[in-house]
Amino acid sequence: MKVRAVLTNYAELCSPLSMSRSIKVWLNDQLFWQKLNNPVGFILLTIVALVVSYLTAMTGMKFGFLVLGAAVAIPLLGACFLNHRFGILFIVTISFFIEFVRKHTGAPVGTALDGLIFVMFFGILVKQIKERDLSFANSPISVLIIVWIFYNLIQVINPWAASKMAWMYTVRSVAVMLLLYFIACYAFKDLKTIMRALKLILLLGVVTALYGFKQEFFGYSAAEMAWLYEDEERFQLIYQWGRLRPVSLFADPTTFGILMAYLAIFCLIMMTGPISWAKRFILLTAAGLMFMAMAFGGSRTPVVLIPFGFFIFMIMTLKPKIMIPVGIFLMILPLFFIKRSSNPILYRIQSSFDMQSDASVKVRMKNQKFIQPYIQTHPFGAGLGSTGLWGRRFTPDSFLAKFAHDSGFVRIAVELGWVGLLIYMALLFTVLKTVVYYYIRVRDPMIKTVYLGLANIMFILALASYPQEAILQLPTSIVFYICLAAIVKLKDFDPAFNPKLAQQLKLAEAKQAADQPLADPSAKVATD
Repeated sequence: MKVRAVLTNYAELCSPLSMSRSIKVWLNDQLFWQKLNNPVGFILLTIVALVVSYLTAMTGMKFGFLVLGAAVAIPLLGACFLNHRFGILFIVTISFFIEFVRKHTGAPVGTALDGLIFVMFFGILVKQIKERDLSFANSPISVLIIVWIFYNLIQVINPWAASKMAWMYTVRSVAVMLLLYFIACYAFKDLKTIMRALKLILLLGVVTALYGFKQEFFGYSAAEMAWLYEDEERFQLIYQWGRLRPVSLFADPTTFGILMAYLAIFCLIMMTGPISWAKRFILLTAAGLMFMAMAFGGSRTPVVLIPFGFFIFMIMTLKPKIMIPVGIFLMILPLFFIKRSSNPILYRIQSSFDMQSDASVKVRMKNQKFIQPYIQTHPFGAGLGSTGLWGRRFTPDSFLAKFAHDSGFVRIAVELGWVGLLIYMALLFTVLKTVVYYYIRVRDPMIKTVYLGLANIMFILALASYPQEAILQLPTSIVFYICLAAIVKLKDFDPAFNPKLAQQLKLAEAKQAADQPLADPSAKVATD
């Protein structure tokens, strides 16, 4: 019997299944527990170093840089796949620097961002095999975003579309990037993660403002000047009144200015929340830097957005301590435009509200009047990418390729038709309605303040989409999708929408009332 037992155990140990388990345990110990700090790791890393050195010597430095990039990119990709909270912060960070990198290299950084979003979204799908819980995106906003994505995807069969390639290049920024909204909804599992993302956006906004000051006072770098001279139209846009307008990390002063405008007002709104005076000073400093950077940029659209943002701030709060200073500011503001200045920066600001003599406004009105019949007769539009850069590249003979839409709404109406415009307007209306509803309903002072700031951003971007393509431009598109997710998830951490938090708040209030001594000791004697 003992011999049979020994033979049986030996047979089990020698079986392929048992050997596979042993190898798996051994590899796990060598790789993850000892972290290659052993002879196996020394031999393995030596072999890798020799192979890389040999291939670099044979093929040149490009292979070495490729290996270096892979050594950095693969761990980051794995971290984003496994940890969506880190992935959100990483995407927000690189979105601010994509245009800056494009000025210095021809690397497909935009495609890399799309790939990263797909990897993170695939990570959510993999986790849903086990979790089977889609409540993280339970919102009317989610439904309309799915409808919007589906509508853009089926545009590939639009009979009026002249180019499938134009659709492929455009659908990424218009629809596919919206997957980031679902990724953020999944990642925002606690209030700390949401606040961390918003703080990072403000920090990057300050960095953007500071680099704008660098361009204003110390000039463009050699690489940026080469990028500027590549396109005559780009040079004419940036070089005005004998000076180069700063664009900071981005490709045009309008994107730079709009970002500075809504982030600066967001800082001022957050100052009214329950925070320390030190944090209020930091936010005030950040807002001042962004307002100054916006003024140096010289774009007129952000200047119009500022009083609009303050007006939204005032009517949503309806508090005298806010209404009085904001009202005084809005009344004094017209005095600034009475006397024109010869200073190019001040002149650009003053001309923002002069709609009668502004030639660009008249051109836009004329273009919109011209394109209205086409929009009315094409309910599904001319197809994604039929206007703008991709229209000039893939359908240069089309009259739409030469049409200057100069508006996010006009572009949607032309490319996606009035049906697409209605869907998009329904989405924006639902976003504005939802953020106002939650702002009114939540009870936590800090969450209420954040909702007020997010509402201001949404209103500003909705207005800015009429004269500019505000929402589709990086990094505002990323900020917009992150803010949408924050609007949906913030209320989950407020007692008004979370029964557990409400119960905890009641218990805390009851305990505080029980521990609080009576104001008049004689009252207790009388009741006895």
